[in-house]
Amino acid sequence: MTNSKTRTPAALYYFLAQSFRYPEQAWLCEPYFDLLDSIVQNLDLNNDALWLRQSYCANQEGLEILQIEHTRLFINAHPAVIAPPYSSVYLDQEGNLFGPSAVWVRKFYQQHGFELSGEGDIPDHLVLELDFIALLLDEGLYDEAEQFLNEHFRKWFPLFKKRVLSGSTNKFYYTLLTLVDFFTQEEP
Repeated sequence: MTNSKTRTPAALYYFLAQSFRYPEQAWLCEPYFDLLDSIVQNLDLNNDALWLRQSYCANQEGLEILQIEHTRLFINAHPAVIAPPYSSVYLDQEGNLFGPSAVWVRKFYQQHGFELSGEGDIPDHLVLELDFIALLLDEGLYDEAEQFLNEHFRKWFPLFKKRVLSGSTNKFYYTLLTLVDFFTQEEP
């Protein structure tokens, strides 16, 4: 996280995208929690910011708990992943990865001059979509960011959020879901 990103309109989306990546000590540290504390306090959304810092910052056991929960919620659980972070799971009838909504997302990226850098990247992953919104905002493409939110993101994120909340009581992910919900909601 750099200061230049934290001063742009896109900063929150970069931050949120980072927050849904696999938890690692390299980024889940003091500067991350400083920013999280600041956002949560400024929005008066949650009183657990200090608890989150104490539980997960520079705390190996806390980091392992988050890693296990991240894996259980988003990557691998028995009998099924609780909340796959892919829009196609929620929007397409079959509920499979790389369905029509993933194709739509990839085309939307391409129409706006963006390509995925990784060969195995699935375009409709939550992290990639948040990063894409941040990139649009960085480029000053506010209408396009709103179009993406309206035509795609807002349709599936509430379904994803509901699954996470019904499958976990983890305060870290609850806080992140609250922030994504707050920053992606349609303006009145």
